[in-house]
Amino acid sequence: MSRVSIMPCLDMQNGRVVKGVHFVDIADAGDPVACARAYCAAGADELAMLDITATVENRPTLVRVVEQVAAVCTVPFTVGGGIRDLESARTVLKAGANAVSLSSAAFRRPELIKELLREFGPRAVTVAIDVDRNPELPSGYEVYIDGGRTATGVDALDWAKQVDAMGVDVILPTSKAGDGARTGYDLPVIRMLAENCRARIVASGGAGKLEHFLEAVRAGASILLAASVFHFQLIGIPELKAYLKANGVDVR
Repeated sequence: MSRVSIMPCLDMQNGRVVKGVHFVDIADAGDPVACARAYCAAGADELAMLDITATVENRPTLVRVVEQVAAVCTVPFTVGGGIRDLESARTVLKAGANAVSLSSAAFRRPELIKELLREFGPRAVTVAIDVDRNPELPSGYEVYIDGGRTATGVDALDWAKQVDAMGVDVILPTSKAGDGARTGYDLPVIRMLAENCRARIVASGGAGKLEHFLEAVRAGASILLAASVFHFQLIGIPELKAYLKANGVDVR
């Protein structure tokens, strides 16, 4: 079992941290700079920030917010939302991000992944894959784009294998069924990708209690991403790390 990282995620809308359930029912969760500062102080290993409406609104990521968060962030910082070409990725990295995450643009033009890898290296590129259950597909999961709004008809495992073969360091699958529901990560998705991909797999979507994080590690996740349980102080990062250590997990 490899060392595991804890990654709080700041979902952004109109300059504020928000959190939804199943990608909808959005609620305010605070100021991004204050959240970032608090998470770093609490022992977060990495931080993610996702501009959740940038793609559907056809606009770039909120660069000013990236700059403000990067200024207080003391851990590796990944930014997603609105990354659609080399220039938008370069802008976000210059603003202080350590890595960019892309989903819809990568799916629509897979060559973009290769361009980003050549330009910035594998550690600077994360590919996010939003999925939902579809029993008609071989893996049982379908790729969604546009913030979970648009079904593609493409099998999630097939797409993940394509992404992995390009050499990305991190794949971030989020199950629409689990997002924000606090009922547990979609473990079959994590296990499926961990068993078939070389990249590190992020557990995302559905954490509600300490046991859910341990289940994700045992399913093969290397990075544990969560939002609402941290934002609303249902679970503290020191508490989570102590729990995982007590259960034999090597945490940072």
